[in-house]
Amino acid sequence: MANGEKRDYYEVLGVHRNASETEIKKAFRKVAIQLHPDKNPGDKVSEEKFKEASEAYEILSDAQKRAQYDQFGHAGVSGAGGFSGGGFGGFGAGTPFGDIFGDIFGDIFGGGAGRGRTQGRRGDDLLYNMEIRFEDAAFGVEKKIEVPFAKRCASCNGSGSKPGTEPKVCPTCRGAGQVRYQQGFFSVSKTCGQCNGEGKVVSDPCPDCHGKGSIKDTKTLSVKIPAGVETGSRLKVTGEGGQGKGGPNGDLYVAINVKEHAIFQREDNNVICEIPISFIQASLGCELEVPTLDGKVSMKIPDGTQSGKIYRLKGKGIPSLQGYGRGDQLVVIRIETPTNLNKKQKELLEEFAKISGEDVHPMKKGFLDKVMDFIS
Repeated sequence: MANGEKRDYYEVLGVHRNASETEIKKAFRKVAIQLHPDKNPGDKVSEEKFKEASEAYEILSDAQKRAQYDQFGHAGVSGAGGFSGGGFGGFGAGTPFGDIFGDIFGDIFGGGAGRGRTQGRRGDDLLYNMEIRFEDAAFGVEKKIEVPFAKRCASCNGSGSKPGTEPKVCPTCRGAGQVRYQQGFFSVSKTCGQCNGEGKVVSDPCPDCHGKGSIKDTKTLSVKIPAGVETGSRLKVTGEGGQGKGGPNGDLYVAINVKEHAIFQREDNNVICEIPISFIQASLGCELEVPTLDGKVSMKIPDGTQSGKIYRLKGKGIPSLQGYGRGDQLVVIRIETPTNLNKKQKELLEEFAKISGEDVHPMKKGFLDKVMDFIS
């Protein structure tokens, strides 16, 4: 952009932050068709927007890069994009663009270069939202979940045809799975619309699966949640997404949401715990039992402790998601002011105030000194 600031990648593609991989792919395809340099020759604005969209898709189509971007923004994926050096390299095999470039190229020249029957269609990715306890996020847990999947139809053995019959060769593509179009000097192929690249069509569908070759079912998966995850983390379970048709299955993404804890809060890998103590305990000192993720520990509170004082318990925080080290627990002291005092208690406190003098209140005295310095 002109001012050097990058736009939000989700905004560039026009998708919401919880968009699935399929939605992101469709959004990029739509933008790329409109802005491709071959369709806008000499248009520098379209060229720059195409680069911007391509960079956004490269990050958001990769689960690991997307997780880094969601957590840290552009700083988390600095250098990850492949388009800052100019040109439009990176559309070949092995890149996140290889599976849709043919479609984009074909649409630009009037036909759409499909992947055809030889490669098949990859299944859709699925997103599962999982809520877990604070402790499970800290130490990891194994969860069983129910996910939908398409099971091969037992009646037709996945053919889609009524038992005793077989699919017929597609009359449009004659079994090739593709139809070819000529556009000037270019000859491009497109996935056959009648058989969807299968090369065969079902003329007498199976009554159980209605010609689809599969029926809807659910399966139980065991998902391992690693220690250190937090809200917004995404876990990828390869091959457990939608069933492919002649191609690989899609993937399952598990989005983590961590429930709030009654006494703990998380700050990076540190755990914050506020502990209330009485005015007497703060004044005279005491020994407290402090809750931690590992159980209770004994901690000495020195006399004269002020409200807001923070004590650190080393290694009592959240384990690192990368598998090394662990944060600390920060114990924040909150002094409770006594209420509903009886007559005797008030008299004792008044007597205490008379014999104490202002010099026994270092915080108050320090504040008054600062006020005098300010107004003098």
